[in-house]
Amino acid sequence: MKLAYSPNSPYVRKCHVCAILRGIDDRIEYWTIATADPALAAVNPLSKVPTFITDDGMALYDSPVICEFLDSVGDAPKLIPAPGPARWRALTLAALGDGILDATQPRRREVALPQDEGRVTYIAQQQLKVTRALAVLENETLGMLETIGDVSVACALGYLDFRYPHEPWRPGHPKLEAWYAKVSAMPAMAKTVPPG
Repeated sequence: MKLAYSPNSPYVRKCHVCAILRGIDDRIEYWTIATADPALAAVNPLSKVPTFITDDGMALYDSPVICEFLDSVGDAPKLIPAPGPARWRALTLAALGDGILDATQPRRREVALPQDEGRVTYIAQQQLKVTRALAVLENETLGMLETIGDVSVACALGYLDFRYPHEPWRPGHPKLEAWYAKVSAMPAMAKTVPPG
């Protein structure tokens, strides 16, 4: 198995954390590659990381699909619960974590461009999405990386710390802050901190 990898990608981090939690991290080759590399485009027409190559050569993308595949390998407890309320809650939390990433990643590019009215409005809209998501998460009961939802939220908060230290998310979110302090010290998160 092979994971097309960028150590600063929060989506890659989510997959890496899942592999560690599933106990299969040592079975995966981590393939550091630039998204402009033709070798990546040859296996993923979107030329994005993460891209995962299974042992039988199937290419999987992107992170939700890869994480679901990883959850099917190994004997550790599943991160995606069986169908029922726990599953829908975990997947909804995962979507919320991914939504934070979806709102923050493009914003990095936008702030580097000339700031016309449309761009300023777009940036404010993305910031508001993150603000609303954090308010919801403050009222959630999160587990200790027990589900894909926990993993996605932890990786999203880690990305906010990594890319937006000038916009601290902790003020006004003491419960979320305390939870993140605990999970960020866990081996799966500590091992996958972006190098910068």
